Amino acid sequence: MPLPFLTADRAVDAPGEYGDEVALPFDDHDRWRRPYRPGPWRVAAGAVLLLLASFVLLAAVIIAAAGEPVGALAVLGVAVLVIASSLRLLRVGVWVSRAGLRRVAFFSTSTVAWPRIRGVRTVQQPVRWLGLPRTVQGQALIAERADGAALAPLLTDHNADFLGRGAAFDRAADLVEAWGDEYRGL
Repeated sequence: MPLPFLTADRAVDAPGEYGDEVALPFDDHDRWRRPYRPGPWRVAAGAVLLLLASFVLLAAVIIAAAGEPVGALAVLGVAVLVIASSLRLLRVGVWVSRAGLRRVAFFSTSTVAWPRIRGVRTVQQPVRWLGLPRTVQGQALIAERADGAALAPLLTDHNADFLGRGAAFDRAADLVEAWGDEYRGL
């Protein structure tokens, strides 16, 4: 079963293949897409949640076999919540299209149209390590709104997608900046 939210297009994985002739190597610019693959930390957390959900589903079957349908439904509800959490965790990240820039967080999603963005750039600043309260010095991809307000960092080199993958962070930041350069003037 293909899971399109887990994979980026082939173009993201082969940066040297396209060279300078194609800044945005995707065919359909109207479709929302994540210009990078989810990192190993994010995929591992999703896999652990799905493993936990399988045990919870097994518990629901055992409870149902024991003749407790109300308890089985309650445990089944917990399993559905764990599965939904795992899928949402895998969707977290930055998505781009011709329409704008979308930042998907675990509990919220915000979209900003490209004309409302003044610029997208990489800066050195303290960043959160794996989303935890601890901060370390690192790089962050920042988008500034046209009214001067700064959005929350779009990507950092210490989040679950790029921890230990500096080259992948640089490629993803360059791709998001290229999308911004292409569509900010529309």
